[in-house]
Amino acid sequence: MLLTADIGNTNITLGVYQGEKRIGAWRLATVHNRMPDEYGLQLLGLLSHAGYEPSDLKGISLGSVVPPLTGTFIQACERYLELHPMVINDEIETGIRICYQDPGAVGADRIVDAVAVKHLYGGPACVVDFGTATTFDAISSEGDYLGGAIAPGVGIAAEALFQRAAKLPRVELARPPSVIGCNTVHAMQSGLLFGYVGLVEGMVARFRSELGPETKVVGTGGLVEIISAETDAIDIQAPWLTLDGLRILWDMNH
Repeated sequence: MLLTADIGNTNITLGVYQGEKRIGAWRLATVHNRMPDEYGLQLLGLLSHAGYEPSDLKGISLGSVVPPLTGTFIQACERYLELHPMVINDEIETGIRICYQDPGAVGADRIVDAVAVKHLYGGPACVVDFGTATTFDAISSEGDYLGGAIAPGVGIAAEALFQRAAKLPRVELARPPSVIGCNTVHAMQSGLLFGYVGLVEGMVARFRSELGPETKVVGTGGLVEIISAETDAIDIQAPWLTLDGLRILWDMNH
């Protein structure tokens, strides 16, 4: 079995694979000051609850965009799972060409997503990742990573409204009864949900105008389901896309 781990600024996602089949997945909150022992015990608890032992694992594939937590997680894996993770960096084989002015500046999660899309769906494609940021990534018909766009995530926007506007409360990201909100909570929910739907639809149209009308749109991240329910712009929902990419990269490098 293989353990995959994607460390993001807001969430840590974990997956367990038996061959090419994902047999377990979890999404946790990222806690930046958590110690290796805490993460180690959390890993043991999740595996145990799913009926697995650390000895069942043959390896760990790790992607991270939070450098301070990368070392913490490596220590947790070594101490509690007795395995040293393969960390995604610019030295491993990805099988894709990165057409970016500074390839090293592309986040590991965006590269991993591109690898997964190339192998699972083919190009041309636009990957929309609803994470801390909402990112749009372009993959050519040959599977090259062309670049993309980065916008603030829904959570960042909601928190900014709460912090900068004295009378606006924190709200749950949920579908309001109508687009025209009849109270402050519903008005904020409408602006956040339908506003981001409009962002996705507009950006997808612009990506398609450059990549071609046959472009597939793959949505991923924790909010993909709630956004996809409001638009036809997303062709494929793949909430665990990054974990699939980490599994593919492990296979390519072992």
